[in-house]
Amino acid sequence: MGFRRTPHPDAKPADNKSADIKAGADPDKWARTIIGMPPISRVRSLASLSIEHGEKEGAPQASPEEEMFKIRLATSKDRRESASLLIQKMYSWRGYAADSPAAHDPNRITLVANQGDVMIGTLSIGFDSPSGLLADEMYKAEIDTLRAQGSQVGELIKLAVDRDLRSMQVLAALFHLAYIYGRNIHNLTDAVIEVNPRHIGFYKMMLGFELLGEEKMCPRANAPAVLLRLKADFIIRQIQKFGGLGDKARGERSLYPYFFSPDEEAGITHRLMFGR
Repeated sequence: MGFRRTPHPDAKPADNKSADIKAGADPDKWARTIIGMPPISRVRSLASLSIEHGEKEGAPQASPEEEMFKIRLATSKDRRESASLLIQKMYSWRGYAADSPAAHDPNRITLVANQGDVMIGTLSIGFDSPSGLLADEMYKAEIDTLRAQGSQVGELIKLAVDRDLRSMQVLAALFHLAYIYGRNIHNLTDAVIEVNPRHIGFYKMMLGFELLGEEKMCPRANAPAVLLRLKADFIIRQIQKFGGLGDKARGERSLYPYFFSPDEEAGITHRLMFGR
């Protein structure tokens, strides 16, 4: 069966251009939730397709009593620090270095996924600006080529998902919301991401990324990296074809069947842009 995404009826998303919250607002209220879903099932594990290695199968099922799985913006200092701690935990497990928690960047949106009170995933979207992108540090020539072609480029950074609760639904929801913010709200045409070379196959198969920049040593992670590119037009076609099908999309091994359906995407986009 497919996985049904259910926006919370009281969900009112943040302003479409900023992750800041109004003075005095509580960032943990349901009003800050972008999407709420039933507790995550561990039935469909990513162990065989994992970004990481050495994960164990047979993790216990989430109990019905657990709270809903929610994705929110990291609109407070505490939430951004929690996301940084998860990143540090997952990066150190893989032997990578991780940046120190950074101050709020107005050109970046950070999504966080929680199961109850536990943060289980995070992904940030960086938008191009006069100060550039993080990826410009190593791949400015490649990204400048895209800019010269008229592309509106954003970057996906700091992906981390708790290895004890990796699922198609968590990753798909994070990536689809990143797409909604990037393409539907900020009009991006291309996304780039720096990944370890051993993870190229995952990103190509699961999301359709293409190689853009050759292998280099990334000083931020103290590990080798390559630059990958994903065109928004490709994502659009995949969502139209597979979005919302879940396990019904037999034979399709990408994440796209676990993305929201086109109708769900339209509803989320409308709420994010207009608050209703």
